[in-house]
Amino acid sequence: MSSQWIAARMSRIQASGIRKVFDLARSLKDPVNLSIGQPHFDVPQPVKDAAIEAIQAGKNAYTVTQGIAELRDKIRRQVLPASLSDRARREVLITSGTSGGLVLALLATVNPGDEVVIFDPYFVMYPHLVALAGGTPRFVDTYPDFGIDVAKVEKVLGPRTKLILFNSPANPTGSVPSRTQVQALAELARDRGILLISDEIYRHFAYEKEFVSPLEYNSDVLVLDGFSKSHGMTGWRLGYAHGPAHLIDEMTKLQQFTFVCAPSMVQHAGLAAWEFDTSHWVEEYRGKRRRILDGLRNNFEIVEPGGAFYIFPRAPWGTGTEFVAECIKNNLLVIPGNVFSGRDTHFRISYAAEDRTIDRGIEILTRLARKGA
Repeated sequence: MSSQWIAARMSRIQASGIRKVFDLARSLKDPVNLSIGQPHFDVPQPVKDAAIEAIQAGKNAYTVTQGIAELRDKIRRQVLPASLSDRARREVLITSGTSGGLVLALLATVNPGDEVVIFDPYFVMYPHLVALAGGTPRFVDTYPDFGIDVAKVEKVLGPRTKLILFNSPANPTGSVPSRTQVQALAELARDRGILLISDEIYRHFAYEKEFVSPLEYNSDVLVLDGFSKSHGMTGWRLGYAHGPAHLIDEMTKLQQFTFVCAPSMVQHAGLAAWEFDTSHWVEEYRGKRRRILDGLRNNFEIVEPGGAFYIFPRAPWGTGTEFVAECIKNNLLVIPGNVFSGRDTHFRISYAAEDRTIDRGIEILTRLARKGA
């Protein structure tokens, strides 16, 4: 095969370090796996039943590109804040997962050379998709507390700034910015004429502070969300976007020539998922968060996460990569922080696991932390 076949843009995109850990997990015998960013619970039975019923009823063909009307209408009625002015200007698009929505959003908005503000640490996909669109990431450091400092954001804004990517609760840190921080960011984007994209896939998992969407303060925010984390539907690829109608129209046009539509039977199952109460799982994860924090806080430097199902401790010795390598030697799978950051000082733990697995992980981590002391 000739290397000339490969597009130059691919040199700006690296294979995910998370996928490398997934591959490694398959080669280890009974690993303690605290690496996977997906719920440990299965898809609710009523949602499975709805998908099966849709298949048996022959709802297996393409849907309209923007998604079935019943699901879009249900989302529109329930996700737009009552206080939002000019609600009619916003539309809903059903996407092939939240990641699919992010691809559409960036390709529909970012020109080559445009700058995109990304908070560091970040979801692993963000800088790579910006590169795919031809944009340039401008990183805003959030260490040591992973909070949003709008003054730092202002410093990186320039004439080529096209948009800001915001994620709360955040992956990998679990950070949930305060209402004041969210409002300041939303108003900054509005006043400067910059698109703000709010990735809200973990919005159900907020444990201390209330979840606040920047949409409350800026009616032009593009919101990305989905069912993967809240309902354990990671493999079903069902997400949605809602935003200004002219932007959703462009994303819909692009979806027509890429994903075509979200999986048809899964859209019908989404109607059942929307009505399913997941609060019991949120409470269970609240307990898991406390379990792992209590188990590790004496030996690790940890900023207590307010949401999602991750913690992002500082490595007790060495770099994050070096410490994770030692964890893997001891049959524990976690993710080095440099997968999510320009720094190599931390590592990510997912507590979306059975309590027994969490306890085994705490034992190994504690032993390794003391070993380096």
